[in-house]
Amino acid sequence: MKIVKFEDLHCDAGWRTFSFLKVTTDDGVTGWSEYTEADGSRGLTAVIHGMAEGLIGQDPRPVQAISSLLYIRTQQAPNGVNQRAIAAIENALLDIKGKALCVPVYELFGGPVRTRIPVYWSHCGTYRVRNHDAVGAPRIRTYDELAALGAEVKAKGFKALKTNILTFDGKTLAGFGPGFGRTPGWPALNVDDTILQAVRDTLGAFREGAGPAMGLHLDTNYHFKTEGYLQVAKAVEPYKLTWLELDTWDPRALALIRSQAPCPIASLESVTGRRAFRPFLEAYAADVAIIDVIWNGFLEAIKIAAMAESYEVNVAPHNYYGHLCTAVSAHFCAVVPNFRVLEVDIDSVAWRDELFVNAPAIENGELVLPSGPGWGVEVNEAAVRARPPK
Repeated sequence: MKIVKFEDLHCDAGWRTFSFLKVTTDDGVTGWSEYTEADGSRGLTAVIHGMAEGLIGQDPRPVQAISSLLYIRTQQAPNGVNQRAIAAIENALLDIKGKALCVPVYELFGGPVRTRIPVYWSHCGTYRVRNHDAVGAPRIRTYDELAALGAEVKAKGFKALKTNILTFDGKTLAGFGPGFGRTPGWPALNVDDTILQAVRDTLGAFREGAGPAMGLHLDTNYHFKTEGYLQVAKAVEPYKLTWLELDTWDPRALALIRSQAPCPIASLESVTGRRAFRPFLEAYAADVAIIDVIWNGFLEAIKIAAMAESYEVNVAPHNYYGHLCTAVSAHFCAVVPNFRVLEVDIDSVAWRDELFVNAPAIENGELVLPSGPGWGVEVNEAAVRARPPK
């Protein structure tokens, strides 16, 4: 078996673009992975093809050897976009290997520890506030409507949800994103009483609607400095969060926040590679290590999880993409003993399901592990090509 072609496909996903890598072999076996050029990854497609040129004609099945070779070739500029490119290639090759052997990828790693994966409804309310047209759901304008969404999440059988800070100007809710340069507050990233009240109102609405048993997560991204995160941590105490999620590149700062927070701290979703995770684990900086399997690659992700377990830390995938990414993350959850919970975007672009031949099933707040060969989820190539990105 030899690799004969690498192709990238992209399609409209409303406020974003879904991107796929297709790897074809001379035996007719095709491997797929999903990736994203958002979040600082502009140009990732070109990097993938630059790496892939040297793999044409090679056997795709020794995946670890190929990944190690690509890492060595990029070690002068490790992590970041280079790691995400390796990950896209690696994940597609694992799909090929599973299909060639007629087994799911998780069977290549000792079989599943679990076959039903607890999930949480991610970006709950956030997409309906900002992008209701693409989502295909009514726009949410008030905290009362946010509470109603919490009740909807509960009625659909979910046991947990994650939201973001949603501000209110007296007329309508809005997203809050200074850490991404999108709203007032950039670049100082200071917190004030208005923002702290928005934190309370957002969480209060969901707690009211979803009830006391709902697992409640708040993601604050890169929106504050250490001082601001400490103030937010105090503000969330009455709402009994499953975790407060935040991003910082300073392990000691994160450890300080964790030491003073009234709830567990989850972080590290943007970190790539074991070497970059190590200082955070050595600082005991997070209760839950969030690992992006799509950015790290499956092989690297399970190594990071094993390293985290040696520090008595459980892991949770960062997963806000399409169904193929959800399947890849589910395989990770299946084989990693120290697993916490899987992130899934339930609200997404209204036509997301059309882009895949099959989608992972979610029943009573749990994802049913796909059982087909490879990742067990196939891209509908014709549907993807029919919706070119805007």
